[in-house]
Amino acid sequence: MILNHTKGRNGHLATGGISRRAFLTRVGAAASLLIPSADVFASSLGRERRISMFNTHTKEEWGFVCAPQQNYDEGLLGSFSHFLRDHHADVSRPMDPALLDLLYAVTVLTGGRGEYNIVSGYRSPETNQWLRKMSHGVAEHSMHIEGKAIDLRSDDVGIRSIQQVALALQQGGVGYYGSADFVHLDTGEIRSW
Repeated sequence: MILNHTKGRNGHLATGGISRRAFLTRVGAAASLLIPSADVFASSLGRERRISMFNTHTKEEWGFVCAPQQNYDEGLLGSFSHFLRDHHADVSRPMDPALLDLLYAVTVLTGGRGEYNIVSGYRSPETNQWLRKMSHGVAEHSMHIEGKAIDLRSDDVGIRSIQQVALALQQGGVGYYGSADFVHLDTGEIRSW
């Protein structure tokens, strides 16, 4: 997938209640805590970066080119939502585009290749309820149901590093599941566990 360089009605995309521009400013602030050289960060933030994902359940691959300060077209967002569908029920819902921005920021700040293995994306209410019966770690009102959460890992960046960067970004919930080897990222309220 290639990013379409068209802008939305207001010229920016809401990201967890703030504009993409404000989000990128916040990324810069987090970077100053995590990256020793502001010049290195500035040059990496200005480049297009490919993000690729592998769904561990469906065995599908999906990717896109993320260009800072540009909005995502409807086709890209539709394919992103389909890729992260509830594989148990084979249903999807629109996923929050802010998740793409969050993955971009995590990729830049960790220095990773932008390759993620997806453990979970959207969950239907029925699937979420079923998973709650199987595990105590599944929230009743999960952000997965709202299309605002993703569980992931990466082969080239440890989950602890992903967690630390996501916590510094303060863009939503961050859950660390060391024994299951994944990190939960969402665009809801700022919290961690």
